[in-house]
Amino acid sequence: MTSDAAAAVSPALAHNTDAMLFGEVWKRPGLSARDRSLVTVAVLIARGQTAEMAAQFNLALDNGVTPLELSETLNHLAFYSGWGNASAALPIAGEVFSARDIVAAQLAPVAPSLLPLDQAREADRVERVNAAVGSVAPGLVEFTTKALFRDLWLRPGLAPRDRSLITVSSLVANGQTGQVGYHLGRAMDNGLSQTEAAEMITQLAFYAGWPNAFSAVPVFKEVFSQRAPG
Repeated sequence: MTSDAAAAVSPALAHNTDAMLFGEVWKRPGLSARDRSLVTVAVLIARGQTAEMAAQFNLALDNGVTPLELSETLNHLAFYSGWGNASAALPIAGEVFSARDIVAAQLAPVAPSLLPLDQAREADRVERVNAAVGSVAPGLVEFTTKALFRDLWLRPGLAPRDRSLITVSSLVANGQTGQVGYHLGRAMDNGLSQTEAAEMITQLAFYAGWPNAFSAVPVFKEVFSQRAPG
């Protein structure tokens, strides 16, 4: 919807979109425009909010997200927000790619050469997941290892930091705070700074709503405190 069309329905919303959201929030220095696009796209996919997808997919590409990275984001979020939400975004992404003459060779391949596996980190994760979930859902344990941590997270189409960024964003967007602590810690291990993580919450407030952002703040605070020097 254009600014004029939005103003014809809700002048206040149109004004806040132009003046506050794009005039202030998107220009804040704590997070790059590219990262803000990844956060925003992750929210829209995770929540199945298709109305803004074409505009945000185009903005993401304009802000430096590559077609391969956007394609890989869709694949990643199928696991973290559900197949239906990722699938709902496919036709819209397809239209954007077609309009930009983006071809299959520019997109995420089926079976790339994977990044190296951190054996110690993975062994610790496997032990903890087995202890927590193994007696209840062994199939979930199996696919968590096989599909997520020994395939999805090792695909080179998105840097580990970017995968963490979109994972945390999708979790916060859907109010799944129980998983945020682990993945925010992983994000910071993967290079996300505390300043960037804090600014991500601000971006998420606008696109996922204040309640979801505020619900995640105690988890962020705990992760930050565990990493404070001394």
